[in-house]
Amino acid sequence: MENVSHFPMSMLHSDISDQRKGKSFGTDYLINKLNYTNFQDGTILLTFKHVKYNRTISRHAKPLPCQGNRLECCWVDPKNGAPNPASYRFHTFFVSDGRKLLMVPAQVQNISGKGASFLLPESCNEIIPRKAQRLSAKGVKVHLSQNSASFHGKLKDFSSLSFQVEVTTTPPQTFGWLNFDYPVHLMLSTGDHISYSGNCRLKRQSLDQRARSIVIEIIDSRISRFRPKKFRSTRQELVPSPNIVFTHPLTGKIVNRKIIDLSGTGFAVVESKENSVLIPGLIIADLQLRFADGFQVGCMAQVVYCRDQDGDGEKNLVKCGLAILDMDGRAHMKILALLHQAKDSHSYLCAKVDMEGLWKFFFETGFIYPKKYAFIQQNKDRVKALYEQLYNDNPKIARHFIFQDHGEILGHMAMLRFYRNTWLIHHHAADKSQSTRAGLAVLNQIGRFINDSHRLYSIHMDYVICYYRPQNRFPHRIFGGAAKRVANPKGCSLDSFAYFHYSTAGKRPKKLNRPWSLDPGQDSDLMELESFYEQESGGLMIPALDLAPHQIDSEELLNEYRQLGFKKERRIFSLTKNGVPKAVIILHLSDIGLNMSDLTNCVKIIVLEPEELPHDIFFSLLGELDHFFQGEEMPTLLYPLAYAEDNDISFEKIYNLWILNLQHTDDYFHYLNRLLRVIEH
Repeated sequence: MENVSHFPMSMLHSDISDQRKGKSFGTDYLINKLNYTNFQDGTILLTFKHVKYNRTISRHAKPLPCQGNRLECCWVDPKNGAPNPASYRFHTFFVSDGRKLLMVPAQVQNISGKGASFLLPESCNEIIPRKAQRLSAKGVKVHLSQNSASFHGKLKDFSSLSFQVEVTTTPPQTFGWLNFDYPVHLMLSTGDHISYSGNCRLKRQSLDQRARSIVIEIIDSRISRFRPKKFRSTRQELVPSPNIVFTHPLTGKIVNRKIIDLSGTGFAVVESKENSVLIPGLIIADLQLRFADGFQVGCMAQVVYCRDQDGDGEKNLVKCGLAILDMDGRAHMKILALLHQAKDSHSYLCAKVDMEGLWKFFFETGFIYPKKYAFIQQNKDRVKALYEQLYNDNPKIARHFIFQDHGEILGHMAMLRFYRNTWLIHHHAADKSQSTRAGLAVLNQIGRFINDSHRLYSIHMDYVICYYRPQNRFPHRIFGGAAKRVANPKGCSLDSFAYFHYSTAGKRPKKLNRPWSLDPGQDSDLMELESFYEQESGGLMIPALDLAPHQIDSEELLNEYRQLGFKKERRIFSLTKNGVPKAVIILHLSDIGLNMSDLTNCVKIIVLEPEELPHDIFFSLLGELDHFFQGEEMPTLLYPLAYAEDNDISFEKIYNLWILNLQHTDDYFHYLNRLLRVIEH
């Protein structure tokens, strides 16, 4: 990385004893560097020594095109050009060569108010600072604070170890308010974006009164961006390895580094200490991951650590880890698909699917059993078209995971973003006759996806949910066992629903009459629901299913479904007696077959006061809702289960609603890993 547009004064802020001499170069090399500096509109630095006192001053000059051993240059600031010749004599000049400097002991021919001319020597030496290179900053604002005192200014230059800032103060505040014995908080911003924020140490300062130059040392080589997790994402080394490319937020220059390992949550690169440009805490708003085949994705990333990485015969290396803060959901899916394949060549994430093979798999594994097929058969053309779109258009609201061998599907699982920040796990099936590990493999895949994705805002994943029948041993062992392991309903909860299909065919249910009424739901009704559920269960259903009072009219996800061409409606009603809510009704209207058990196209009834809702009023309520399903049977989920049992309401199944708060992933994966080891052996 060249840095000649603005000569970094801080490369010489200490004397030459803090630096070491490097290689010697001839005149031709020097002339080429001078002409490159001219081409880049850069500067060189001329130093002058006092004839009597031990003092050195410097002046910036622009070199003119050079063809022979004579150099002409002009002052950058003619008003502050040549110093008084009676007091100062020219000593040497310096040319920036990235981190290194060329020190040129030239012979003065002429110095005037416009510039200077020199005869170039036959050789010059590079000067290598003993610490990391300092880079000039471009348009970076500084906010420095300590114990409620604030200072504002600009960033002059920086290295991987420290910053040099120029700040001002406003009376009655003075620079004396800065205490060098205590840390300061430094914030750097470009435009409206914060690029860096962290605690630092004051190292030294100039003595100017109005604007002061201060060198600030970085304290920490690691930051904690997220809460630490025991079960971290798997880092993988890809061949060929991708690169990261970004515009450095502090310099405005392009940076290109090779990735040494990559996961769904971050990656690591290696830099030389001499040319390090990454700082722990630095946020890169627009970083590109570029792969060898031309595929590239963008993301927001943050440097979370920089540590020495000496090995393989190389020294002075720094390994820098970066966390992905956000990435487009579909782009992130492509990264994960690549990583899943690298981990297990049989595992596919959201790959194009042979739909004929998928339907055959569903039937042969018994996932679509006769009663379920009776429902699908009535709408098979609509369901086929829906699944073609879900599986081969890869909409951002859906994910599917497939274990496949020689083109044959052996295991399958899917997810659907059905609530604002909640994904529904469903459609788990496996061909046990062909592979005992297929079902476990897709379960592992979905676990990796959750672990890698839930911290990204664009994925909208705070909770995952799953409905399962407690009689089914495998999901009961996985999900029910996980709830027991977490042992905290705010971390993982289970709620049981009665499930049945209601139809008015051949019935004439009694209409609701006063004092009973079915009304549009209000925030006050959801507040009652929240209070009832907290006492009844204490679990996660209210936040996970968007049933908090302020979420009654949430349209964001509904609009996203519509834009993708999918049907999704939600209506909330309240069954009241004399104006007092006795039940809350959540009506979900979505595409037939979106979930093959009709759990996404159903009515959910939560009875708030079971002892005050008579059997006949309950069925009158169902009759009021039936018309939303246009003559078809109305799938119904009823909670609490005890209400159905105590009131002789016949139901077909019991469904447990399992909800995992993704702040508790460690407990879940600890249980899952132990269980899978037991099952596999």
